Amino acid sequence: MMTYEEAVRGLNGRGMFLGKNSYEHTKEFLRLLGEPQRSAGEILHIAGTNGKGSVSAFLESAFRAAGNTTGRFISPHLVRVNERIAVNGTDISDGDFARAYEAVYAADEIMTGKGEPPLGYFEFVMMMALVCFAERGTEVTILETGLGGRLDATNRVDPKALTVITSIGMDHMKLLGNSIGEIAGEKAAILRPGVPCVFCAGNREAEKVIRRKADSLGAPVCPLYASDYIIDRAANGVIDFSTSFRYDGRAEFRIRAFAPYQVQNAALAVLALRTLEDRGDFAARLPDAEQTAAGLESMYWPARMEEILPRVYLDGAHNEDGIRAFVQAARALKGNGPMHLLFAAVSDKDYRQMIRMLAEGIPWADVTVTEIGGERNLDAGIPVQLFREAGVQRVTAVPVLADAFREVLRRQGDGSVCICGSLYLAGLVKELNV
Repeated sequence: MMTYEEAVRGLNGRGMFLGKNSYEHTKEFLRLLGEPQRSAGEILHIAGTNGKGSVSAFLESAFRAAGNTTGRFISPHLVRVNERIAVNGTDISDGDFARAYEAVYAADEIMTGKGEPPLGYFEFVMMMALVCFAERGTEVTILETGLGGRLDATNRVDPKALTVITSIGMDHMKLLGNSIGEIAGEKAAILRPGVPCVFCAGNREAEKVIRRKADSLGAPVCPLYASDYIIDRAANGVIDFSTSFRYDGRAEFRIRAFAPYQVQNAALAVLALRTLEDRGDFAARLPDAEQTAAGLESMYWPARMEEILPRVYLDGAHNEDGIRAFVQAARALKGNGPMHLLFAAVSDKDYRQMIRMLAEGIPWADVTVTEIGGERNLDAGIPVQLFREAGVQRVTAVPVLADAFREVLRRQGDGSVCICGSLYLAGLVKELNV
């Protein structure tokens, strides 16, 4: 029996960004594993630029409140790779991780023995997730795409009960395209004939692409517009909001969050549940109004304006749309004294635009720039200069994260601290066990 540590080392030895394997390769691999996706219950597939994880978590929590055995596959993880595979809202155990790794490794050996290419990191973990879900007999499984949709390994898993597309923005342009329309086309490839698609209609260009794809497949569409939900009250990390969809009455919900952007994600999850009501065979799985409300309120998702210490907020914003939403959330904290920022980014993101938006959006008392290390590390001196050029007067480079974190806490006083710029930064901060 392989140990957990051996399994993690083996997984980490696989290329994180290997080329995508073919559709036929993935289907043959699933066949070797015994078609685990067919024993994983109803499958909900989620794509989008921002909000995938939160929408997945809201949905999973609601289905679990209704008594379903749930599976959830997400990426990336923040601290431990087990976070990517959860059953009933709990990350799988180290023992289950090792057993799933062995099962997928054995199939990979058979495939490579035939001259087929090996699985990359993401594909391997997805296969592990399906093995775990099949073993536990999940009744509802939520799969989150890793990157894009069209070529993503999760897009080879069928049949689907529902597809969901969250907000779409400019990210991973080298792989997905240089316009919202091109990126939306990659995401919309998760749609299936006759399978309803719920999507965030915040961008006209993206909406046009998604509707065109849905029309070509005969897939019903259910768009979420900003007019479909409203914040009724927000205070002390609790947001009360209400929905009023075009074919539904007004409903009230509560979520535990500091970030207003989580209301959009929660409303999209509610719309997804409403849409599934049209499927008679899904009725036994669906949460009722009380269970939906309980599921939304109990949902926890880390690094989304998460208060990790008193008035210290950690957010995984790492692209233009994410930073825009973060700035909106951070503005609501201005009454809590001076605002201090801890920032780091990876070198292949549009950090120049993120820094400009941060500098223009919040009157920071000071900014501390750190580094995340690794192949994608961005020297702290570069953001320091960019913040200064954008008009921020007090900017300091502290390359070692632990030192930077201590420094920003020392400066906090009676103010608030915000941490953003990269999901890698968020994970490293969580590892500090603050």
